[in-house]
Amino acid sequence: MTGIFDDPARAAAVAAARTRVEAGMTIGLGSGRAVFALVEALASKWRGPSGLRAVTASSATEARAREAGIEMVELDGELVLDLVIDGADEVDRRLGLIKGGGSALLREKLVMAAARRVLIVAEATKFVERLGTLHPLPVEVVRFAWPSTRKRLLELVPAAVLRVAADGAPVVTDEGHHLIDCAVPNGDLAALGTAVKATLGVVEHGLFLGMADEVLLGRTDGSVRVLRR
Repeated sequence: MTGIFDDPARAAAVAAARTRVEAGMTIGLGSGRAVFALVEALASKWRGPSGLRAVTASSATEARAREAGIEMVELDGELVLDLVIDGADEVDRRLGLIKGGGSALLREKLVMAAARRVLIVAEATKFVERLGTLHPLPVEVVRFAWPSTRKRLLELVPAAVLRVAADGAPVVTDEGHHLIDCAVPNGDLAALGTAVKATLGVVEHGLFLGMADEVLLGRTDGSVRVLRR
């Protein structure tokens, strides 16, 4: 994918993440440009079949992983992943995340739930003091009667907008759902996540609280800020 290493901050974080991956691991791979760059870095490191097995959280990631020689496996209820590596739209000092800008938040959360450790790779500009500062909260909803689900969400958040593609059509996730991007109100984020998840029509939301174990934040000078739980 052309340009995924052009950002020096992303490249620094990806280089640090690559050192956490060892041949023979069974890993989870999320979605987004940082993860795509990592897949290319892994392919370069081992030059051919890597000895890695992976579960991927999106069809786009799967295609790149297969091309890199990574064996695909499925979550069967028994498999425990050694490590999950994913990106984030925002990261706070408690390692809370907002994810879903790449439309794969449901699968990403399922993959993380099957892992011993979760590693987040992002640029330092993604760090915020409070989640929702720079990016809305994505909420994955069933397509049927989505306007009614949006109306219910507006009882919890100040704004909720259906995500559409460049052609104006609603974005559809790999699981066939729509996405509603919500402004994040002041208050308890954990309580907000619970309330959003309990809303009729909602499948999942993009608040990832208490899931990340380590965050690598790449800087433009090539250094990496490391945050650990």
